[in-house]
Amino acid sequence: MDAPSIGQMFKALIQNDQAMAVVITIVLINCAVYTTSNLVIYFFKYDFGGDTWYNSYTLFNTFGGAVQILAMMLLFPLLRKLMSTIRIFYVSFLMAIAGYAVLLLLCFTNMSTVFLLFIPGFLIFAANGMLTVLTTVFLANTVDYGQWKNHRRDESVIFSMQTFVVKLASGIAALVASLCLNLCNLSSDTSDAAATAGASGSSVVGLRMTMTLFPILLLVIGVIFFHKKYQLTEERLKEIQEA
Repeated sequence: MDAPSIGQMFKALIQNDQAMAVVITIVLINCAVYTTSNLVIYFFKYDFGGDTWYNSYTLFNTFGGAVQILAMMLLFPLLRKLMSTIRIFYVSFLMAIAGYAVLLLLCFTNMSTVFLLFIPGFLIFAANGMLTVLTTVFLANTVDYGQWKNHRRDESVIFSMQTFVVKLASGIAALVASLCLNLCNLSSDTSDAAATAGASGSSVVGLRMTMTLFPILLLVIGVIFFHKKYQLTEERLKEIQEA
């Protein structure tokens, strides 16, 4: 088999409009999730506060990681028996957006227990787990589409993009988190548990908005973009595979 050149690789990706649609959607999803994950420790330090803020942060992260894995292993297969992958994709977007909205509301209440945060945490982490599975499935679908359209099966090129876009989204999210901390005059040092007194009200509000409204905006853009650009329904895929 002839190895594709760098130019052929980029050409194969650009010519596969469905792969590009999935890749851009992945960037938007991961930028939203990584922005929150980068800022959540500062939320617990400056907003949630208390002498045991780090223990609460660790408990929340542990819960979120477990929910994400269980959503990938159990919730997604369960929903797949009831609806199509594209419909699950939209349900996951709605879950994530609802989770961020609930988190924003809880931020403006006098919450004193981390267990309340498990409600939005479940919605966000479960949605992220299913979206991770679904974007991989959709990328696999674009391989068949690309072979049908371009008469070349560029499997390695398509799947290598998944790693690239995850790193790209991680870098963008880190930049957003850094800008948020600078603009809100918050220290990035998380070693001092007693530093919560140094955060002003406006700084805390800025932190809340960045870690909730910014991801919601990205997710809304992502779901609209995906809905307009992605066309590989199960019926369409069947037609391509039989062609």
